[in-house]
Amino acid sequence: MRHSRRLMALGGVGLAATLALAGCGGSGFDDGPAASGGANGTDGGSGLTSSDDALTIMIGSSGDAETAAVKEAVAAWSKDSGVDAEVIAATDLTQQLSQGFAGGNPPDLFYLATELLAGYADNGSVIAYGDQLENKGDFYPSLVQNFTYDDKFFCAPKDFSTLQLIINKNLWDKAGLTEADIPTDWDSLAAAAKKLTSGNTTGLVFSGEYQRVGAFMAEAGGRLVSEDGTTAVADSQENADALAYVKEHLADGTFAYAADVGAGWGGEALGKQLGAMTIEGNWITGALGDYPDVDPLVVELPAGPAGKGTLQFTNCWGMAADSPNQEAALSLVEYLTTAEQQLAFSKAFGPMPSVQSAAEQWTTDNPDLEAFLSGADYAQGVPTNDGVSDVFTDFNAQLATLKDGDPATILKSVQSNLEAIVG
Repeated sequence: MRHSRRLMALGGVGLAATLALAGCGGSGFDDGPAASGGANGTDGGSGLTSSDDALTIMIGSSGDAETAAVKEAVAAWSKDSGVDAEVIAATDLTQQLSQGFAGGNPPDLFYLATELLAGYADNGSVIAYGDQLENKGDFYPSLVQNFTYDDKFFCAPKDFSTLQLIINKNLWDKAGLTEADIPTDWDSLAAAAKKLTSGNTTGLVFSGEYQRVGAFMAEAGGRLVSEDGTTAVADSQENADALAYVKEHLADGTFAYAADVGAGWGGEALGKQLGAMTIEGNWITGALGDYPDVDPLVVELPAGPAGKGTLQFTNCWGMAADSPNQEAALSLVEYLTTAEQQLAFSKAFGPMPSVQSAAEQWTTDNPDLEAFLSGADYAQGVPTNDGVSDVFTDFNAQLATLKDGDPATILKSVQSNLEAIVG
């Protein structure tokens, strides 16, 4: 059970970047200039524009490692294709994209978050090119679903992350816990957290937000919006049971929110030994490099009443409807989402490949992180309905008071807010 230090050597996607870069949006070919040919005309029957124009690629980078890796990959494609291409690392990706679209000069390709999917789809800012990808069938089905809107597959998933349980192995051993004690259900998670709570260390520490607490909802069989995105289902018994479980252990002191123990997020809490366990995604690997005394063990989250469950975060390569060279942009996306290139990105800055053909090699390269990839089989994507970001903001504010709050009241409010945007 000895955990390899390789986990520490991997680059990591920063927490803020990961939460921001969680999806894509799009519009069908019939909605924008790609359908009519734009200024430069379309290529054959593809519906995509074609020209000699250079490409601009805008990314929301987690740091120098990611920026360098993307620039290197794009430069290699550019040299091979003969198409000039420039990578821009945005300082505020959402704002800069909005400004580009408003000014009629958006980048050709860009990272785009799942919560922006419906909005960009409805206003025709991006096109649905997913069905034209030669590697369409290689993407994990759940990721394709994340970027399908109005029955159209809009854009290629760039990579993805899932939430799992990360244990400080040193504190685990010190508490006298063994491999047999690794939590497999909610009862054993509570038992382990109680055993690990001592002094300034709380057994399980995680961020007090839907993007972490939602994993318990998934394990209970709940979700915020129906799988087809058409019905608000937040006010369910399953979700109430999940919040009641979290509330119980926040109250007894064996669980805690990161902010309540003086940490910015779960990774910091684990690193500073303010928490013996946390719930985070594979971006934690790089961050824990700052805490060499922590020996992390990654395992799957314990099953809840409905079985295994977790949340999945992803982003895609959005393509602008106003791009004059969409054919070249499509070619670049196909290059960037090959198994070989995604594995190179993984080594450079930590994300998991979005294509299934890379899974075996990724697992071989990262045996200590296998639990994150296992989550792809059952992970639940976050809702992508237009306006859902505001719902998350309000929900998270209420979750901050869960320790003393009423789960049913919180969920009733979330249900009302969702009903205003869903359907």
